[in-house]
Amino acid sequence: MLVAQGKTIVCVRGVNLRQVLLQNEVNPHDGNATIINCRGIGTCGTCAVFVEGEVSEVNWRDKARRSLPPHDPTRNLRLACQTQVLGDVKVKKFNGFWGQGTDIVWS
Repeated sequence: MLVAQGKTIVCVRGVNLRQVLLQNEVNPHDGNATIINCRGIGTCGTCAVFVEGEVSEVNWRDKARRSLPPHDPTRNLRLACQTQVLGDVKVKKFNGFWGQGTDIVWS
């Protein structure tokens, strides 16, 4: 089960977080990042979200992209496109083109 933007979404184990969010009309991108993004290959970093719950380990693409500005590798964010849902999960989206801001857009 996945909770995001006030919605409870039932999904199968191993589903890609970005894909399941988009399929349920929850946009993991802010502003123009909705149009200008890498479409899930992990290079743009615009789908960064805060995730609580059981998800896959951080892969090298996620780690590499979030190590570059404007991201801060010490922040506990994940790229939705590089994350698989493995159990119950709550997701929060922060402001900023890359989701790197401090104000919560949705949770």
